[in-house]
Amino acid sequence: MELIIGKNYEDMSKSAADIIAELIRLKPNCVLGLATGGTPIGTYKELIRMHIEEGLDFSGVKTFNLDEYLGIGLDLQKPYTQDQSYARFMHEELFKHLNIKKENIHIPDGLAKDPQKFCSHYEEEIKKAGGIDLQLLGIGGDGHWAFNEPGSSLYSRTRVQPLSKQTLEDNFESFYKKSGIKKEDMPHFAITMGVGTILESRHALMIANGKKKAEIISKALEGSISWEVTATAIQLHPGKTTVILDKDAASKLTWTAKE
Repeated sequence: MELIIGKNYEDMSKSAADIIAELIRLKPNCVLGLATGGTPIGTYKELIRMHIEEGLDFSGVKTFNLDEYLGIGLDLQKPYTQDQSYARFMHEELFKHLNIKKENIHIPDGLAKDPQKFCSHYEEEIKKAGGIDLQLLGIGGDGHWAFNEPGSSLYSRTRVQPLSKQTLEDNFESFYKKSGIKKEDMPHFAITMGVGTILESRHALMIANGKKKAEIISKALEGSISWEVTATAIQLHPGKTTVILDKDAASKLTWTAKE
């Protein structure tokens, strides 16, 4: 595992974007696994800059997002109207700024009539694309990846997942509070890529920033592997793994890091 510590959030974001951009240049038809949330926004902004200023070409890239709330979500061929969907987040923060083809974008369908059937379909689509070359990951406050809540099997596949109390609290503050939606009206279930699916990516790239992530980063990277902290599964990843942190997020690690 490669550990890189940046001076700040901007430094962390640029390092992550550089790794993704290098893959795109080497393999223009690569398959990227993407994440939502506040942490990757800086990485996405840097990729957008590279596309606009340096000509980084996304026309052959395919993407698969980690998750979406059950009960919301949008057809990428139609207008984006639901502010709280992860589909809209990805459109606003990344896709609309790139030359990526709509048919190459894959996001779990929170409005699927048969969610279980859709989950199996999503797994098949990943396999059909040749698997994920690089999976970008954040980490939740309780150590979850995507919506793989504490207690999730480390062999889990794409599925419908009930959301934990902490996830509901965190997401209410991040996404729903400003919209005026009441906490009890938030989606309490999501479609999520499983831990086992994530571990099949050829390169796992996890990013985190801020002192509030320091304790859980220490558990994920240096603690015992446990389904109570699903991000500890990064220790089991059979391929290439890179963790990029800012100094605050790395403050409780004992490792000697690459600055």
